[in-house]
Amino acid sequence: MKLIELYRRAIEIGIEHDPRSSEDIEGVIDKYRREYELLSDNEKAFFDKWFLEHPYADSRILFGDEEIEVSSALVGIDIDTSEILFADRLREKGRKIDLIISHHPSARAWSQFYEVMDMQTSILESLGVNPVVAEKLLYERKGEVKRKVMPANHHKALSCARLLNLPWVCLHTPADNCVYDYLSQYFSRNPYKTVGDIIDLLYEIPEYQEGARRGTPPVILLGDKCSRAGKIALEMTGGTEPSVENYQFLAASGIGTIVGMHFSEQHYKKAKEAKLNLVVAGHMSSDTLGMNLLLDQIEDSLGSIEVLEVAGFYRVKHTEV
Repeated sequence: MKLIELYRRAIEIGIEHDPRSSEDIEGVIDKYRREYELLSDNEKAFFDKWFLEHPYADSRILFGDEEIEVSSALVGIDIDTSEILFADRLREKGRKIDLIISHHPSARAWSQFYEVMDMQTSILESLGVNPVVAEKLLYERKGEVKRKVMPANHHKALSCARLLNLPWVCLHTPADNCVYDYLSQYFSRNPYKTVGDIIDLLYEIPEYQEGARRGTPPVILLGDKCSRAGKIALEMTGGTEPSVENYQFLAASGIGTIVGMHFSEQHYKKAKEAKLNLVVAGHMSSDTLGMNLLLDQIEDSLGSIEVLEVAGFYRVKHTEV
């Protein structure tokens, strides 16, 4: 498969599993198109034109000829300079590496990743939160994340990949959408009553089993195994953690348990105030699950590739996606 084919198929898969409707997604793309048309010619020269095709600001071909053939890839959750040097060392030893694939964004995809957070309003609305309230919560949180990411050295690792001529693509929200949809369907078809039942169900999934073997099992942060679970809300996509103020509105809308990849101390405290149960499924485990589901579908469409596992990722193939 060609790099551009891999990338476009990943984006298609992300859209197929997006919690928003196709109309909502097209509305986001139309917004970017209208903004682009209003720019001056000078401003258009610097506009990221992938926004005109899809809404995933955190997923980009960071470096490399789009037409290169890809039959092997170094795949990791986080890729930095050390993994890039490691990939080059492997090539020196004769291993074929056509592409680096990371989950978490880097370079321009990192500097603008907060743009994907808009989907959080649609997720909250689907859970019964007033859409006006959801929009206001998102606006404040998105600004906070934008200010936090602005000072970072976004292109530090990419400069090394360029000098070593290592093509690199990052696929963040498409993979997160896969795990969100997978777990949504999984919990809908498997009965549960208690928070302990949720933990037991997570332990049926290979990535969470491996997470437990590595010392990061699914954990109950709030509540206990006998606590009534109620209705589940997932925090698995949307760029990063939502507003800490979300939890009071989720509790009011009938949510009993939040299942997420991770929770900051501030989020933990606010969820506790809202009397919610919190379950940490596991960050690396959830990201690995999402990347595996994404790779499964890419390979189903375009053919298999050799995967070299690094940086917290491990390949597990799923027969049902």
